[in-house]
Amino acid sequence: MQTPDFIPAEPPDERAVVYDDDYLEPAGVLPALGERLTWVSGLLLAVSAFTGWYTGSGEGLQIAVMGWNTGLLGKLVFLVGFALVVLVLTREAVIELPAALREPLVVSGLDAAATIFVLIRVLTIPDDLLPADGRGIGLWLSLAAALLAVAAGIVRASEEL
Repeated sequence: MQTPDFIPAEPPDERAVVYDDDYLEPAGVLPALGERLTWVSGLLLAVSAFTGWYTGSGEGLQIAVMGWNTGLLGKLVFLVGFALVVLVLTREAVIELPAALREPLVVSGLDAAATIFVLIRVLTIPDDLLPADGRGIGLWLSLAAALLAVAAGIVRASEEL
């Protein structure tokens, strides 16, 4: 019996995509869109808690109140943003959540909470912050980050399907 002749292998196509077995995404490419959106929105939420949420003027005096100083809701916005960043970092460190906690559900719950917290602060100015009579750029940044977090939760859920 004669052994078959081996056909020399063709050089690999440079356009071929190599997939990483863990994530089923092209190797060497940035993380999936939902994960990037989660990271960016969490970072923006955390940073926006230290920006000016309210502005006002008194007798020759301009004031600005940071989100952190607006009470419990400002601190919760920071914690939600921090939790979103930690969630992405734990995934990068290959630490998995328990099977009962799906990441898109955790992200969706956190971003819904952040959106509600920021919307409460957009609609009402706490009485102890008077003469603050206007909303600052930081509050609008927080609202944009919270809405971006909602989009991240939706994208992550669609990526899992």
